[in-house]
Amino acid sequence: MKLAGQIDLTKGNLSQHFQRLAIPAAIGMVFNTLYNMVDMYFAGRLATTSQAGISIGFSLFFIYIAFGFGLSSAISALVGGALGAKNQRAARRVIGQALLFGILLSLMLMGVGLLLNPILVEVVSEPGPYREAANRYTFVLLLAIPGFIVAYACNGALQAQGDSISLTRALIVAFFANIALNPLLIYGIPGVWSGVGFDGLAVSTIFSQSGVMIFMVSRLLKSDAANGIRRAHFVARFSTLWTLAVQMLPSSFSLQVMIFAGIVVQYALKSFGEHAIAAYGVGMRIEQLVLLPILGVASSLLPIVAQNFGAHDFDRVRAAVVFSIKIALTFMAVACPILWLGAELAFSFFSQDPNVIHVGVSYLHFDAVLLPIYALLFIINALLQALQRPIWVLWISIYRQGFGVAFFVWLYLKLFGWDIWYVWYGVGTSVVSGLVLSVLIAMYVAKREINGLWRAIK
Repeated sequence: MKLAGQIDLTKGNLSQHFQRLAIPAAIGMVFNTLYNMVDMYFAGRLATTSQAGISIGFSLFFIYIAFGFGLSSAISALVGGALGAKNQRAARRVIGQALLFGILLSLMLMGVGLLLNPILVEVVSEPGPYREAANRYTFVLLLAIPGFIVAYACNGALQAQGDSISLTRALIVAFFANIALNPLLIYGIPGVWSGVGFDGLAVSTIFSQSGVMIFMVSRLLKSDAANGIRRAHFVARFSTLWTLAVQMLPSSFSLQVMIFAGIVVQYALKSFGEHAIAAYGVGMRIEQLVLLPILGVASSLLPIVAQNFGAHDFDRVRAAVVFSIKIALTFMAVACPILWLGAELAFSFFSQDPNVIHVGVSYLHFDAVLLPIYALLFIINALLQALQRPIWVLWISIYRQGFGVAFFVWLYLKLFGWDIWYVWYGVGTSVVSGLVLSVLIAMYVAKREINGLWRAIK
């Protein structure tokens, strides 16, 4: 059974397109973050050391997931551009090569992870139980890499067609599966099976994410853009694989740089104790939950801009960017005060350790001020990716998250003393200065590609 035909994003009301794409995407991201929170919840029931271990482990595992996000963005931009130009043949070629690329990339990353993970865990942790937990978690979780990479590759192609609901459905099912699998695998069945303990957190992810991958491949192959796809489309073509790599790597490496920033923060926090690392891990997941609607808007902006850029309707590209900024700032005007006031309540759900709660509340209070800036950065990144200029996303990340976080955190701790607030101030300085750089770059790229970013919109 074929799915409904692709949506022509070059026509119709922009608001309706954003609603159709952003709402399902945001809901899917909510359940994806809730999925991770379920893991943090059960880890917290085991011990603070387990929670710190999974916090480090998942941050490092994001190194590999980042390639899936980058591949998704690359496919969305390329397929969206082909569809905007009414080139169905090119769209089918990209889809076939993208699936092949995803499989090969997954195998390579699993091999790299075996060698790299122990080194990275040692860098961001002190010897002890929580380092052991992080090593165990990252080792088992390597088997989940194909599920993430291939599923996100499929999502990029589906989203380019205006389908953001398929991944949402898969993530909702995965969330409920994780709620059932986590306690089952950790504690087992009384009198029948004793379970696998802490390792059950990673095994649950392997099972559930593999299911997401199978569902997404099925949906993509039934989609309109894949109609007529043949075995020949899955035979390696160097030119198409190279194009995918060129579009994927800058976006992926920009996320790697973001991960590096997280490692830098964890390195700075490790001297404050395992409770600080646990608080940072929980705080980031709460932050992600608040940012999800904006991530949904940004992920929707990418295919809308990509199709209209391919159709050379530059006024509509500009209108989409302005509309997304209005949505983002309006939402943040409501969400940020709620985050500030509800910080302690939110943290108390994940930990009863007063030290974890104290550090976490300080992080969320500072984060509530930065969230509107993060929202604008997401929108600019989506615009640059849709215009097929992801290299600029990488340069922005290298400054903001590669250099900025490390430099400013070190500077403030060196100048003002060993206080955890100066870690947050260092992160904030890099984010604010990064936004200034991002706006300047977006204006430069837009002038070259669409005759300016702020021209009067018809």
